Amino acid sequence: MNMKTPLLMAAIAAGITLAATAQAEAKRGDRAPMPAFEDLDLNADGGVTLEEIAESAAARAQARFAEIDTNSDGALSAEEMLANADEERAERMAERVAERIEKADTNGDGLLQQSELQAQAEGRADGRRGDGGERMFERFDADEDGVLSAEEFAEASEARGERGQRGERGQRGDN
Repeated sequence: MNMKTPLLMAAIAAGITLAATAQAEAKRGDRAPMPAFEDLDLNADGGVTLEEIAESAAARAQARFAEIDTNSDGALSAEEMLANADEERAERMAERVAERIEKADTNGDGLLQQSELQAQAEGRADGRRGDGGERMFERFDADEDGVLSAEEFAEASEARGERGQRGERGQRGDN
């Protein structure tokens, strides 16, 4: 084994770590920031080598591990990993809530009144044929008599249940 083989293996391992981190960040809607050239140029010689990239990636991976390893025992427990996931999920939810408030808060008080939510829902329904209830009624009133029979209602409930079921990870459908 020549001198370049361990270096190449380290670079591949670092690349896999970076790719996994980037993939996790992309799933969250963020992209892992590109390190600054100066941060990669560990010996400050004005150039970045494969070895420096590998060392930098390993250091970032180690820092990320240490951040999640809250009891500093050198191992990640399910609880630590779940706490990290819960924290990330809470951050994403906070961003979505802030965006929703920003879009619907017409009086600028930072709160959502029922009238603002109703106006937002009506705005989304513009251009559609009736509201959701009307569309559902029209779809399941099979004999078009203006009344849902018990059978028609059961069919509507079953269809809604199938459409509204969420999988283990929160996705709709058979995931």
